[in-house]
Amino acid sequence: MSLYLKYRPQSFAEVTGQDPVVTTLEQAAKQDKLSHAFLFSGSRGTGKTSVARILAKILMTQGIADENLKKSIELGIVDGNMVDLMEIDAASNRKIDDVRDLIGKIKFTPVAAKAKVYIIDEAHMITKDGFDALLKTLEEPPNYAYFILATTELSKIPPTIQSRCQCYSFRAIREEDIIRRLQFIADHEHISIDREALRTIAHCGQGSMRDAISILDQLRSLPRITTSDVEERIGKTGREYLEPLFEAIDNKDLKAIISIVRSIEDAGITLDVFARMLLGTIRNMLHEAIGKKQDTFFLHRMLDVLLQAMRDIRISPLPGLVLESALISLCQSAESPGKGEPEAKLVKSAKTKKEIKPADEPDSAKDARRNEEQVREKHLEQSGTAGGGIQSASVEAVELSLENIKEFWPQVIESITVPSAKMSLKNGHVLDISEKKLLLGFTSSFHKDKISSPETSRLVEEMIMKVLKRSMKLECVIGDGKIEGTAPEPDVDLAQAAAEVF
Repeated sequence: MSLYLKYRPQSFAEVTGQDPVVTTLEQAAKQDKLSHAFLFSGSRGTGKTSVARILAKILMTQGIADENLKKSIELGIVDGNMVDLMEIDAASNRKIDDVRDLIGKIKFTPVAAKAKVYIIDEAHMITKDGFDALLKTLEEPPNYAYFILATTELSKIPPTIQSRCQCYSFRAIREEDIIRRLQFIADHEHISIDREALRTIAHCGQGSMRDAISILDQLRSLPRITTSDVEERIGKTGREYLEPLFEAIDNKDLKAIISIVRSIEDAGITLDVFARMLLGTIRNMLHEAIGKKQDTFFLHRMLDVLLQAMRDIRISPLPGLVLESALISLCQSAESPGKGEPEAKLVKSAKTKKEIKPADEPDSAKDARRNEEQVREKHLEQSGTAGGGIQSASVEAVELSLENIKEFWPQVIESITVPSAKMSLKNGHVLDISEKKLLLGFTSSFHKDKISSPETSRLVEEMIMKVLKRSMKLECVIGDGKIEGTAPEPDVDLAQAAAEVF
């Protein structure tokens, strides 16, 4: 027997990580205030079906004085051969005819137990007509019939069904709770395993107790399970790349960033999972900085860039390119606006949670930053003076005509210092101009969205001002279709946005 089935919770006391749900159901059972319909929602492996079976035991044995009969019913539920308990997989019994057949069987009273319990797993798979047929029975079932619906996608359950059920949300199980349960199983099964290996398994479980126990079951044949054994068989978690990545961003080492992203891909780590982990780490650093009243500008900028990258990764044919572009863009501007000192090093923030004050910056770092600024200014001056007639453009405004704008547009592109923005801007072409607006057309929505982002559009508008000596608002469209204005500056707190991702 697999470890997951062997150590499946058989009572509320054995359920791990779902205290709010368990406490509420226990109290309702003691006070005989259980509903006729329940809806359990949550991610996979969090205990929905296990709690449903435990609840079924209580419902089917309540009021039975004969202890032998109670034990017989409970044993039948554990073995899965209790006639009054029906577990239905809605993925294969989703049509209206299946639901009507279920409703027809409800008319028959229980055979051995005090109640008939229907556990409908993956309830979101039921068709609309099936839900409509089930609606009336859920609202007014026979007094001996109970329904427990379980789903991983609550949004697909019609509101009319939800309103007729008591809804319980099962949260992802914390890693510490998973580690304790895995250690308990390992001790009882005499499995030799390192504590760090347990932590790695718990992290790979992503909040699912079932997945974590299944991984332990897969490795139990080894004489001693180490972290390297776990990584070799189920892949690396990606945490080992965080510190080198922060160090590369601190040092603005673009080659190192590209190398790290390639290593992550070669290790088989899903990039959106790594991006989620990266966001979680930066979120913790942000909370720490806020608590110490330190500057959080660069951390906010990182969250903004990575949130956008995470959305793009999911739809991009080259997710590695999206992550590389986002991380490289972070190396281009690591200073707070209006401040002369750079943000504290990420590696130090991640390791010690202490930020270096601007006054403590070494002189060598100041000199390096000053030289970098001089090189950037010199580059902009050269961009504005290269080619015939360009020198006059840096002195006075370019005459406002579509031909003139197109002539000087390559200089605007070359003035952009952010590689990802420059790449996307090259995909666009000038469609039209007015006194205060410049319309760009793109052949790709990816590049259009990149330039339309508040941060990039402001950068392009600044370069237009430097090269053309005109203040113009940038607008972007796909092809030459309907204008979609530059997205407004988000007024949602970035830390809150990162929390929503998690």
